[in-house]
Amino acid sequence: MKYYLIVGEASGDLHASHLMRALKERDAQAEFRFFGGDLMQEQGGTMVRHYKDLAYMGFIPVLLHARTILSNMKACKRDVIEWNPDVLILVDYPGFNLSIAKYVHAHSRIPVYYYISPKIWAWKEHRIKNIKRDVDELFSILPFEVDFFEGKHHYPIHYVGNPTLDEVEAYKRENKEPFDRFVADNGLSGKPVIALLAGSRKQEIKDNLPIMAEATVSFTEDYDLVLAAAPNIDPGFYEKLLGHARVKVLYGQTYRILNHACAALVTSGTATLEAALFRVPQVVCYYTACGRLVSFLRRHLLKVEYISLVNLVAGSPVVEELVADEMTMGNAWAELAMILPGRECREYQLKGYEKVAKKLGEAGAPERAAALMTQLLTERKKAVSGGGVQA
Repeated sequence: MKYYLIVGEASGDLHASHLMRALKERDAQAEFRFFGGDLMQEQGGTMVRHYKDLAYMGFIPVLLHARTILSNMKACKRDVIEWNPDVLILVDYPGFNLSIAKYVHAHSRIPVYYYISPKIWAWKEHRIKNIKRDVDELFSILPFEVDFFEGKHHYPIHYVGNPTLDEVEAYKRENKEPFDRFVADNGLSGKPVIALLAGSRKQEIKDNLPIMAEATVSFTEDYDLVLAAAPNIDPGFYEKLLGHARVKVLYGQTYRILNHACAALVTSGTATLEAALFRVPQVVCYYTACGRLVSFLRRHLLKVEYISLVNLVAGSPVVEELVADEMTMGNAWAELAMILPGRECREYQLKGYEKVAKKLGEAGAPERAAALMTQLLTERKKAVSGGGVQA
């Protein structure tokens, strides 16, 4: 069968690549075409656009690149219809993907599947109308989404487990290197490592990394500071933001860094869940411009109590969240100091991480999703050939 996939950032590239691998195991004739990244390219198929050409966030960056975004969206819509896949698989990235889903639903009979559902439970809940209208099957990776979609909005979904759990467990199973090897390979001093994960998009990195670096300056005598660099960000961009800060910048080693880190400052997103599954105590950092206004909007418009996946899955405040005007150098320093080795808050987080892992369930999310997708598509083909569905 022919599969068209669309992702908009590094985490989507990772999750989609594993889904593609699982689909190939079930469908020997699988063909792929996609808006994606390097990891997806490794699975084969044709990459139409790289996600780095799509990844804009924040009002100003989106406004400045509006022509590029609209051009990519127009090209994507046309390409999907022309290739006419057996299924369109959307991965997160709702601003772009829901527009594609609307167009494809209105102009074709191509079924639309959503893998890693839009987080409308936090923001823009009205999008449920678009999802009900334009998405044929939704595959969730967060356990609390079942109650939101099915209980609150009466829209049936498939909870397949969380692929991040698979990815972290696989890494741990296959990588048993000692700390000394990690140190030697990267020219570190051998001191314990504090990891900095500042996101994958330029705007969030620009907003958060300088504060993270400033907050950790006083820890450099006893710890090595290591930044997990995003693959699509040029080294020069990091150099300008870090200045003379003593931070080692490493590419392509996010899991390796987390595997050896004793604590971390993490920009909200999938990375918060990754840190938790590696059992790395963390402070969640998410600075934005106009912090007081954003804090006000968060209190009055955001539909959920937390912003980090760790706390959302746990249903309780396992990790400290510094958001908007709360994300200051002083706050980040103080919260980080409280989770370093020997501190009481560290043990509290580690116990909370066990609760999170238990709620996520068993590994095998990509395989379960692929099995469901191929089963549903096979049933649809039979119905079409039998006259039950109009192709």
